[in-house]
Amino acid sequence: MRLPREALFAGLLLCTISLRMSSSPSIPTTSAASTGKRFVMVEPLKAWLLGLALLAVFIAGFWAFFVAQWRMSIEEPSDWGHTFVIPFISGYLVWLRREQILAVAFRPCWPAASVVLIGILGYALATFGPSWFAQHHNARGCSVGLTLIGLCWFILGTRATKYMIFAICYWIFFGQKISDGILRPVTERMQDWSSIGAYWSFVLMGTDIERSGNVLTIWRGGEAQALNVAEACSGMRMLVAFLALGVVIAYTSLSSFWQRALLVAAGFPVSLGVNVLRVVTLGILGWFDVNFTTGEFHSFIGLVWLVPALALYLGVLWLIRNLFVDSDEDASDAEASPDAH
Repeated sequence: MRLPREALFAGLLLCTISLRMSSSPSIPTTSAASTGKRFVMVEPLKAWLLGLALLAVFIAGFWAFFVAQWRMSIEEPSDWGHTFVIPFISGYLVWLRREQILAVAFRPCWPAASVVLIGILGYALATFGPSWFAQHHNARGCSVGLTLIGLCWFILGTRATKYMIFAICYWIFFGQKISDGILRPVTERMQDWSSIGAYWSFVLMGTDIERSGNVLTIWRGGEAQALNVAEACSGMRMLVAFLALGVVIAYTSLSSFWQRALLVAAGFPVSLGVNVLRVVTLGILGWFDVNFTTGEFHSFIGLVWLVPALALYLGVLWLIRNLFVDSDEDASDAEASPDAH
């Protein structure tokens, strides 16, 4: 049965950590000895082996979630294929912080074991709990992420974990498929906005067009061509991709919080605007051959528009970085200038 197996893995995970922490030699440094505090020092090779062993146990314990996520990503590559890349990005974010992480002493935080237990309990409830909560993929994903945070906090301590918390949260949010129930309200609004934007774009081009909900009827040569802005054309795919891209670029390339927030927020108008142009492109191509608005070519047009969309988004990054400079940065540059008095 699944419950005993997963409970066994969870117990093995906690026992492995507890035994390793209790058997690790505690070596006080000069500052630690003066305060009476002790911390755990492990040889690099042993640390890597221990980390790989715990990672294997962690993946095995939550194997059902990872398999479900991989299956969703394979079955819907245009929507959730990016989730394969997210773990590597999270690992890169941790790598960027490696000096800060290794510079602090690893002091196991025993109260953090309660966070691990809460994560395991949440995963069990999301898998075997009430009907309104059970089998909810995002509930299980958040429980897995909470368990991972608790493990890092439990093994490495507070000071080291604070440098990893952003990378873990990034993986939790962008590394799993968001359920349709959560995305549907946003998708429907973007679907409406894309239809309205495409309608007015055709009006400005002098095209005889009618709009009924999310269906655009284009009149050309006395013939009507129906262009349905379906849910797949809402721009939600592009928005999720730009949010994932914007968050990591903002975190690594910008310094102030408001600059980061502005870049992430820019993902909404960029994705929506480019998606409107995508719908207009499909409508124009449909004048020549209606088959251009369906099938693989329909998806190909979406991929083509990703290139200018990315260029536009990087242009927004350039503007934020070069035209909006914090006063603190100006003051520091003035102090560093040789002409400053």
